[in-house]
Amino acid sequence: MNLTEITVSRTIPASAERVFDVWMNPKSPGGPWFGAERLIWSGEVDGLFYLAGKHEGRTWPHYGRFIAIERPRRVEHTWVSEATKGVESIVTVTMEPRAEETEVTLTHTGVPDDEMGRRHKEGWAWILSMLAEGLAARKSASSSD
Repeated sequence: MNLTEITVSRTIPASAERVFDVWMNPKSPGGPWFGAERLIWSGEVDGLFYLAGKHEGRTWPHYGRFIAIERPRRVEHTWVSEATKGVESIVTVTMEPRAEETEVTLTHTGVPDDEMGRRHKEGWAWILSMLAEGLAARKSASSSD
């Protein structure tokens, strides 16, 4: 099986600490774990997760374990799903401060180089968009208080 690497980036209007905290809090709107149909989550190194997400009318299970958690700069975890054909792939998320914003880069390595594998790119881009929107909404809500 041929494997590929997917990278998506997004500038988020929040500090790296804030982005990291939302990313690592499954109860935080805008974070990748929020709103799952079912979630089992242990956000620590060697902690496991199970995420069942609804997409295109069906539920897609995802599994993994956290490899590295370095607040506020990096989160790395494995990712196993039907779209990875059961192969353990690696997701690395880095948060680089840029003045009042944070450049978030997500790299997913070991993804099958086929249509389902490559569709991870649009999924991860959507996740980063939800993160940006969630943090922008919080920023505007707190600035209007």
